[in-house]
Amino acid sequence: MRHVEERPFQGRERTQNQSGLQPPVVSMTNKEDLGTLIVTGASRGIGAAIALLAAKREYAVAVSFSTGAAEANSVVGEIASGGGRAIAIHADVSHEDQIMRMFETAEQQLGPIKGLVNNAGITGGFARVEDVSADAIAKVLAVNVAGTILCSREAVRRMSTRRGGTGGAIVTISSRAAHTGAPGEWVHYAASKGAIDSFTIGLAREVATEGIRVNAVAPGLVDTGLHAANGEPGRLRRLMGTIPMGRPGTPHEVAEGVLWLLSSSASYTTGAILEIGGGR
Repeated sequence: MRHVEERPFQGRERTQNQSGLQPPVVSMTNKEDLGTLIVTGASRGIGAAIALLAAKREYAVAVSFSTGAAEANSVVGEIASGGGRAIAIHADVSHEDQIMRMFETAEQQLGPIKGLVNNAGITGGFARVEDVSADAIAKVLAVNVAGTILCSREAVRRMSTRRGGTGGAIVTISSRAAHTGAPGEWVHYAASKGAIDSFTIGLAREVATEGIRVNAVAPGLVDTGLHAANGEPGRLRRLMGTIPMGRPGTPHEVAEGVLWLLSSSASYTTGAILEIGGGR
């Protein structure tokens, strides 16, 4: 996927729509200064794939992690070996002070924040609703919902033209579980992702005139270590028959969707929830 960059008008008349507003003229480029992108939960899986692809697309990347310091540093090392700029920042997004420190560190070391990917999330483990604990619910909501809202708050404070910023883009990572409900496994997790969908739509409409686009990607079954980490390494194989395309997705396929939503190719897209689930 190539990136597009807005260029100044150079004498060619641009087409106006019925409102009289002119859409941007864009030209293709392989290199552009996209500023700093923070990716939470980027030490492994989908988050790592997003960070690596973003660096290839010329973002300076803050690789945020709460666990897996060695993996996060490995992602940073891979970006650096390819000529990119990245730093690893330890931050548990269930703690407001750590979120604020993460943003400050990213700005100080990499430059102005132009993008945020709210990828950090936990499932709370497999459990039927009748068996789920209050502690598990609280932790899932603290990371998946409160963490996403607070990270987005910090991004808006820096990006909003209403507050002196120059705009930017936010992508939240939802899940197809928000629509399937994940019965018998993690309804509590699915409910947190339903909240993310609502938040994405609401924030997108709130800041639409402030230079900020807000969208979500909703992955389906993706081949990562998530399933084994939750105690069922064979989960993908068990659920393969529920995927119309007959295979799980890859982290890179999800990352491609995220980078499109961040890019100027999606300049008229906000409040969208992009499903990447093989038809499931």
